[in-house]
Amino acid sequence: MNTTVRHESGRYVYAIIDAEAQKTWNATGVNGRPVYLVPQGPIAAVVSDIAERRIRPERRNLVAHHAVVKRVMEAVTMLPVAFGTIAGGQKAVLKILKDHGGSFVAQLDHVRGRVEMGLRVSWDVPNIFEYFVTHHVDLADMRDSVHEQPRGGARKDKIELGRLFNHLLAEDREQHVEAVMKVLRSSCEEITSNPPRNEREVMHLACLVARDSKVRFENAVFEAAKRFDNNFKFDFNGPWAPHHFCDVVVDV
Repeated sequence: MNTTVRHESGRYVYAIIDAEAQKTWNATGVNGRPVYLVPQGPIAAVVSDIAERRIRPERRNLVAHHAVVKRVMEAVTMLPVAFGTIAGGQKAVLKILKDHGGSFVAQLDHVRGRVEMGLRVSWDVPNIFEYFVTHHVDLADMRDSVHEQPRGGARKDKIELGRLFNHLLAEDREQHVEAVMKVLRSSCEEITSNPPRNEREVMHLACLVARDSKVRFENAVFEAAKRFDNNFKFDFNGPWAPHHFCDVVVDV
């Protein structure tokens, strides 16, 4: 990846890296355009030329964006920039680097030598409500009480049943997250718990892990999984760029 001066046009921004970490390789980004660096002091932006001012999140664009981010992440410490970030030109990129240079340097130091690993745990059961009924006597009692009423119970009773289920769901999630994080903490620099995507998801953890500690992290996941029965499914993934551990503010 070379430092290159291009004719004025838009610049699609993929990532921020250390200027001294410049690498040379052949890479193409969105619309098949070559990827290059725009350096400013101790940092540099990874960019490619683009005529459009906006691009749609179509599959080909998403694939191109993530391919560049992955390639950069595998080679150097980097801060990923959100998909679809387009600066007005070379001067606009330089302004971004000047205005936010201090923040970018601090964040690069924070994630240096580290990658992100993900862990999703879900309830692997046919019916999540019935699973909770069998594991919580108070929910089973309320369910039976509602069903015994004429026409399956009054609306307000059904609402209360739903509220109890949601309360127990949140309570169990909190306990399970703490149990898993307790095991993972020794293999992670930092852990972020994200909101579950659906009812069956127990947890979605993003873990900042040293590049040379990925096997240690995987072993910790296996150790945590041993504490759960077959009603739970563990799925870890990565390494990824540290999306959950940096906040790249880019004014375009």
